[in-house]
Amino acid sequence: MPKMKRDKETAVTKSFHALKALVFSTVLVLGSAACKPGANAQPGEVNFEIETVSEGFNRPWGMTFLPGDGRLLVTERPGTLKLVDPQSGEASLISGVPEVHAQGQGGLLDVAVHPEFAREPWVYLTWAGGGDGGSATFLGRGLLDLAARALSNFEVLHVAGPFAASNAHYGSRIVFDQRGYLYMTVGDRNDKNWADHPSQDLTVYHGKTLRFHADGSIPNDNPFVGDPEALDAIYSYGHRNSQGMAVHPDTGEIWQNEHGEFNGDEINVIRAGGNYGWPIATYAVDYRTRQRFAPTPPEVPGTIAPVYWWEADHPEGFPPSGFAFYEGDAFPAWRGHALMGNLAHRYLGLFAIDGRTHEVAQVGRLLDGRGWRIRDVAVGPEDGFVYVLIDGDNVPLIRLRPAE
Repeated sequence: MPKMKRDKETAVTKSFHALKALVFSTVLVLGSAACKPGANAQPGEVNFEIETVSEGFNRPWGMTFLPGDGRLLVTERPGTLKLVDPQSGEASLISGVPEVHAQGQGGLLDVAVHPEFAREPWVYLTWAGGGDGGSATFLGRGLLDLAARALSNFEVLHVAGPFAASNAHYGSRIVFDQRGYLYMTVGDRNDKNWADHPSQDLTVYHGKTLRFHADGSIPNDNPFVGDPEALDAIYSYGHRNSQGMAVHPDTGEIWQNEHGEFNGDEINVIRAGGNYGWPIATYAVDYRTRQRFAPTPPEVPGTIAPVYWWEADHPEGFPPSGFAFYEGDAFPAWRGHALMGNLAHRYLGLFAIDGRTHEVAQVGRLLDGRGWRIRDVAVGPEDGFVYVLIDGDNVPLIRLRPAE
């Protein structure tokens, strides 16, 4: 069994209630600067230790805890699913995983479990799967037999076509909301057809957020049900590539992050039927020309502006990944905050968020300077520790716990 390793680090942070006056008074003074780097607050400090939970993961992508069990499931993009015991560090393979298209950004992606897992032990997976014309983002589920370490009765619930030759921008996070609906993000597949972009086309699934019942059927109150020019599963559209999604613990709203073209990265609160602008309204600029190729969302009627964004002239931007709200007991100062992985700049961002007003301020850079691309983040339901997946080959699953 792997030996647990610990390392101490000081995190820049402060409780939301204590810094709310500072952060949001700054918002009032600076206006839209709340959505720019200048709005960062100057918080206090929380000491934590970095502990290696388990090692040897190959391109891990998503994780979720088994309710009432303490163990967690971790996906690896080459096509493996592992059951991890955070006490011993043991990681064992789960069989019955579908075949995946592990090319480029594709492979086995996110994982979630049924809201009533004790009664219905379904495990949900998203993955890039091959087909006629290339690949697409798939959603499926299987029954988990813990004793056999296997998924059985596996079924494909949805294929977010059309199949495309691109091996990029699959999305794809999945979450259940507080009412038991299942949400799935689908990327725009890196389509460069700006004049007729699939993210604005309601007859294809690319660049969308989809909503389902737990069995994969489509809710009757989805916003485009009954519209002959739109697909019933679509919940929101105008997205580029959302790789982080979480349910706000107080409001129940769906929050997402999204990659911009060159900076222009976003945090959005998802509304039924909402158009989030890509690529007709965006704060991003073209990778090649470094010129803005579209007006901003406030300039385009019918599009929804992000609640927080990184401007094109930001020195770093924030290429985002996993996203989680902190509601644990281990770090009381972090309650009400959000944690979000940063891929290119290799740290875990800490954000003060008001779930009612949607005001956001980045207040910390955790794990900065360690060279880790952060792929996903989750909060342990029993211990309240922060679990972090590192992107790469032969990488660890780590956790942040209060310093002794």
